[in-house]
Formats: sequence, C-alpha cells, structure tokens
Amino acid sequence: MSAYYGYNSMGCQEDNEGSWGIGVYYGNSPFSLKPIEDMNIWDNRSAAWPIANPVLTCASVTDSAFPSNYVADPFLYAKDDILYMFFKSKNPITMQGDIRVARSMDNGVTWEQLGVALNEDWHLSHPYVFEYNRHIYMMPDGSGKGDLRLYRAVDFPLKWKLEKIILERSLIDTFIIQHKETFWIFGSYHGNLEIWYSRSPFGPWTPHKRNPVLGLPNGGRPFNYNGNFYRLAHDNERVHVFKIEVLTPYSYKEVEVDIGVENPTKGRNAWNGARSHHLDVQRLSNGNWVGVADGDRIHFGDVISRRVVGCGLIVTAGSVIFVIGWLLGLVKRFIPFAHNVKNKNSLLLIWERLKLRVRLNVNPNRFIGKFVISFLLIVSVVIMCVGFWYIYGGNGAEKPYPVDTRFSQFTLLAMTYDARIWNLKMYVNHYSRCASVREIVVVWNKGNPPDPNDFDSAVPVRIRVEKQNSLNNRFRPDPLIKTKAVLELDDDIMMNCDDIERGFKIWRENPERLVGFYPRLVTGPPPLMYRPEKHARKHNGYNMILTGAVFIDREVAFERYWSREAEAGRETVDEVFNCEDVLMNFLYANGSRDPTVEYVKPKWAIDTSKFSGVAISGNTQAHYRVRGKCLEEFTKIYGGLTDRKVEFGRRADGWDR
Repeated sequence: MSAYYGYNSMGCQEDNEGSWGIGVYYGNSPFSLKPIEDMNIWDNRSAAWPIANPVLTCASVTDSAFPSNYVADPFLYAKDDILYMFFKSKNPITMQGDIRVARSMDNGVTWEQLGVALNEDWHLSHPYVFEYNRHIYMMPDGSGKGDLRLYRAVDFPLKWKLEKIILERSLIDTFIIQHKETFWIFGSYHGNLEIWYSRSPFGPWTPHKRNPVLGLPNGGRPFNYNGNFYRLAHDNERVHVFKIEVLTPYSYKEVEVDIGVENPTKGRNAWNGARSHHLDVQRLSNGNWVGVADGDRIHFGDVISRRVVGCGLIVTAGSVIFVIGWLLGLVKRFIPFAHNVKNKNSLLLIWERLKLRVRLNVNPNRFIGKFVISFLLIVSVVIMCVGFWYIYGGNGAEKPYPVDTRFSQFTLLAMTYDARIWNLKMYVNHYSRCASVREIVVVWNKGNPPDPNDFDSAVPVRIRVEKQNSLNNRFRPDPLIKTKAVLELDDDIMMNCDDIERGFKIWRENPERLVGFYPRLVTGPPPLMYRPEKHARKHNGYNMILTGAVFIDREVAFERYWSREAEAGRETVDEVFNCEDVLMNFLYANGSRDPTVEYVKPKWAIDTSKFSGVAISGNTQAHYRVRGKCLEEFTKIYGGLTDRKVEFGRRADGWDR
C-alpha cells in the first residue's frame, strides 16, 4: 500500500508521481454519478461494509504479483457483461509506465488483476480501448516514440499486436471517435489541443483548419447522451465536461457543462483530494451508468519539495551552530585569513572589529552571553528537527488502512447536550476530515439541539434528539446508520485521524470485538474495584475497553444492549447515570468465549472536559466508587470478566503496546 497506503514491498514505494488510485462511480446518467460508498455495497470477503473508494490502488496490483508504484488513466471495455479496466501502472523496476488490465464480474464492485496487457521499451499511458469492425483496438499514449500507434487485440485482453503507426506526431491523451461518418482524433501537442480527421481510424489524417484549437487537454473517453456529444477534459486538478456543439473540418465549438460529480471535501485525507484528471463512463446492460476515475491525494513533486525544504532547514540549523561556535571562538581555524595577512586592508579590519565587538557583548562567561548562546542552540535544534521531519515525516496526509486491499467507512457517534456545544463544534470540525468517516451522528440528550448547518463539517451531520436524558441512548438502535462500523467517541476526546484509522483497520480484522483506545483491567477477588489504566499496565493486561472511544458492530452491539437480558443492566445505568460502557463489556464477554476486547494505543489523546468542568467523571474518586459498584452488580447478573485477560503487545504490528 505504499508510503501512501502503509505497504512495504517492491511496489507501492512513495515517489514523485504522487499517490494515485482509481475509484468507481454509479448513476442513472453520466451526470448523476455517485461514489461506490454512497451505493452501500458490502463485501464480506474483505470486511468492507460498505466498500469505499479507491477500489484499485498500487497495492491491489502489487499484491497480485505485479509490482506497481501507482495506477491511473483507467478505461473500461464491456464484453459479455464483464467489465475490463485498462489502466496505466508504473513499474517500480523500470520506473516507466506499462498497461495493466483488471476484470470485474459484478459491474465494477470487485476487480481481479489479470496482468500486463501491453509493455514497450518506452513509457505508456492513457490506454484508450475501442471497437471497430468487430475488432478491439488500443491506442495508448506512447509519445516518447514521437508517433501515435494503434494495437489490435489478438487474444483479448492480454495479447496485443501493433496494427499500424497511424500518425507521425507525439500527441498525448488521445482518443478516436466517429462523428457523422468521419473519424476524429483529439490529442494534445506541447500543451495545445489538436484535432485531426479521417475517413478511417487507420488514416490518412488531416489536421483541423483551426489547429491548435482552444481547449483543455483530454480527461477521458468522450460519450454521447440524449443525442449530444461530450468531451471530458482536465486542468490538472479536476475533470471537466464540455458539450461539443460544432465539429467540422473548419470549425469547432464546445461549451462547459456541470458534470455533477461532487468534489472531495477532506483535502489530503481524501483519496482524490489533491487532484483527479481522468474519467471514463460506460452504460451498463441494465441501463445504468458506471464510471471509473483516478485520483491523487498528494501533488506532483511532493517528495522533492519536502526534501528541498528539509535540507534547507538543516543547512540553516548548521549555520546557526556555526555562529554559536564563532561567538565562542571555536571556529577561528575556518576563517584564518585575517590572522595570516600582514597588511590588513580596511575590509579585514572591519571584520576583526565586528568579531571583537560581538564577543565582548556576547561573552559566554556572562549571563547575557549564556542566554543568547542557549537560545541560539535551542533554535538550531528545533530547526534541525523540523528539517528531518520534512524529509522523513511524510506528507501530512492522514491515510486510511486497507484490509485485503479494500477500503471502507464508519459512522462516528457522539452523545452530548447543550452545555458542551463548544466541545462539539471543535470535535465535528476535526473528525469529519478523517478519511474513513462517512457521517457524524450526534445523540442529543438535553437542551435545545443545534442546527446541523452550524457545524464546519466535511461530512453530513445528523442530530438525533432523545426524549430522555439517559446514557443508554449511546447504544440505541438507529436504522438510519448505513455502515456496519460505528465509532462511539466521547465529544471531549481529541485524537489524530491516524489513530482513528488504525483502530478502524484493527476492528475490520476483528469485527466481533470491542476495539478501542482506553483499556482497563478488572481483577479479583471481590470486592471488585474500578482502577485507571496504570493498573492494567502494571499487570500487563486488560479485559475491558471503555466505550468512550471504541469501534463496534452496530447490529451486534446495539441488539445485545437492548435485549431483554440486558434490561436489568440498563436500569442500573439509569439509576447511577454511569457505567453504560461497563455494561457493554459484560454483555460482550457473556456473548463469546473468544477475546472480546482489542486495544489500540493512541499516539496522543486530549480530554477537553478537563477545561470545561462538565464531565460526569469530574470527581474521580466518586466516579470510581460508582463504577466499582457496577462491577459487582454486573458480575452477579452476567458473570465475571477476571478470566478474560488479554496481554499488551501480543500483536505483530505493535499498535497495542
């Protein structure tokens, strides 16, 4: 999965081409396309509930024994209700593009990697595939050869033969279409759009009278819809669609229209947040439309820019250290010329006087001198650390983690009330930009609910107003939640998105468990006492995960919590206004003999309730006493937890240490 996806192999290594992936879209027209996650399609084999874009990445290719550093430029070809996707893939050995192909038997939901369709001694991209006279042809961009080549499939989809060099011109991002008995080539030459026409796709080709025509470079396959002809183009950031109103050998006119595809809202945390420059749409046999698009979360040159900035900062830090040494008189040997010249000129005299004056004012034996030198030393160390972070610390994107090369999404659920609205606004602003968050549901327990439009959110926010102020509402069944995964996260806990994404990955690998960030250990003999995390650390294990920050299966968890067997526990929760998370742990432990809890250690976490004074656990000792009583009560009803201990550090990824 690359530096982008966390993959460590020959393929998917971060380089200057960015972090490209390919996503699938569906709609009842080419102007109503929605990403696959909006269709709520599930894939149990890869724990994707629902499947989320991107559906194809360099990891998808690399894991199938065809190493790749990135994938882009997807083109579809439908044959016998089977979809074939031809796309550019960067070979990490030759560092040039070749053409790969994948196959889908379910209209683009899942893809099987078939292998390399076309490989030449030069860079290939933009594999435009079309049918003519019952033959299938491919016209890839191979501008490195300075010509335009047409290949014919001799054993579709993996074996192709050069049919003809149809144009001695290095056009890029080209396509051939037939319009009113004439074949047309659209392509770019040195950044300018050109049009050529012929009576046959094999030529000879005649340049358009207005070449170069005004227009953006091609961004995918053109298409016909409702009797109109449309061209896809790109501006290196997003795909645009133009309605072609006039196309003759002497004139050309196009008008931009709205393509209807929503732009990403999560910035670098979206798989296509930085740019997308290609879209191919096809009509399925059922009348609906499917589209494939590429996307990148990091702009071209990101690796180089980070290294340049990082090296510049390190050089700056070195310069500061040099100045410190000069002030201390430790670097005389590096500038000896002033001492070796017998007849010093005025410039050297000025230099010597400057050094003397500075050393008199910044004497390391005096307080002011020590202060200045210490300050400069601290600044240099900070600058150097920032420099190394730029080089080795990554690009700043918080990336999702795939399971079996597939991605998914979860619903974030927070329970709160009117006294904590300031917390909630900060909470929504932050977590809505995490890559895998699909929706934020706010369980509103008390007071006048806010307007969802009041939040600065990158995802939809839904306010669920409850009739009664009860902690049991946290786990109330909610049929409007579309994802299998729910992250129950208190509105006063702030963590980074990477920690959240790591927890989501671990939960997808263990969906039958409570996967969370705050471990506790319940030990016997009675009376049972509720203790902080350091108790679990001291005894190297845990048997409880607090549901203030936990991933759950909404169907299993909510059903257990609102079952008849849990009724007595819910009554206790309402009575003490506490312990709903303790009850959930007992219900899980009572429902399975396998480990029912899984811990993920966050890099950092901040409890913002410490600054507000509205937390129910503000009085720690009283809070712990109530929870101790809950432990005793739930043990009598549901059995114990003491024999369900899980050790820290048992996973190979080290995320539970």
